[in-house]
Amino acid sequence: MHAGSKELAEATRYLKAMRIQPQVGVVLGTGLGEEFVSRITDPVFVPYNSIPFFPVSTVSGHKGQFVFGEVAKKKVLVMQGRIHYYEGYDMQKVTFPIRVMNALGAKSLLVSNAAGNLNPSWKQGELMLIEDHIHAMPDGPLRGVGQLEKGIFFLDQSEPYSAAMNKVIKAVARAKKIRLREGVYVSNMGPALETKAEYRYLRMIGGDAVGMSTVPEVLMANYLGMKCAAISVLTNDASEEGNKPVSLNDVIDVASKSAKKLTELFIGLIKEL
Repeated sequence: MHAGSKELAEATRYLKAMRIQPQVGVVLGTGLGEEFVSRITDPVFVPYNSIPFFPVSTVSGHKGQFVFGEVAKKKVLVMQGRIHYYEGYDMQKVTFPIRVMNALGAKSLLVSNAAGNLNPSWKQGELMLIEDHIHAMPDGPLRGVGQLEKGIFFLDQSEPYSAAMNKVIKAVARAKKIRLREGVYVSNMGPALETKAEYRYLRMIGGDAVGMSTVPEVLMANYLGMKCAAISVLTNDASEEGNKPVSLNDVIDVASKSAKKLTELFIGLIKEL
């Protein structure tokens, strides 16, 4: 069963006591935490394990803390390290941080991830603006939740990623001469990476990038009425021909090199929110 109102109230009360009242929520993916956090004014660091009922991030490249402060004169609450389904958490725990952000006042959500590149004409290290997604995980965060809480059982998904926010990101990319691809993100369960046959299949069904996150958070944010934008850093080539073994250290290395460009795009968007 989903994390209940008692757990949400306790976690929210703890953070409100610290005067944390964000306008924007940000989720930073594997290897993408340091650069964005370095741009936060007067940061307040809150480890996940200090927050009542909060899940703890267990993956290398994820710090496991909230960072609260100001970016472009907006109050932001940043997840420096996310929670993944493959870590053994259920989908309600994976998306519990999004519910907390929303309960504290965040109206917009910016999400980043490290992803495998399925598009043969693109290169690793490039950024992809997520225009749409394919949810290929075996569970979702809204199962059993919609009817109980908001009376929305069949969530509309005609625009899971805000067209207005995407338009701003594309304008920022043009202004700063950052190459920004646009495409479809496929979310798989993980933690095993895909086989060559799976890469071929994912490309055939319309995927441009593949990862193990983002879609659950976006679904929950949509459900809560938050506007979303998401960017993938293409950290490895996920093609069926000539793909090489991938290590987490390689992913973190490529992601960290692209983090500055990602940060510029997110800050440019936050300015306009």
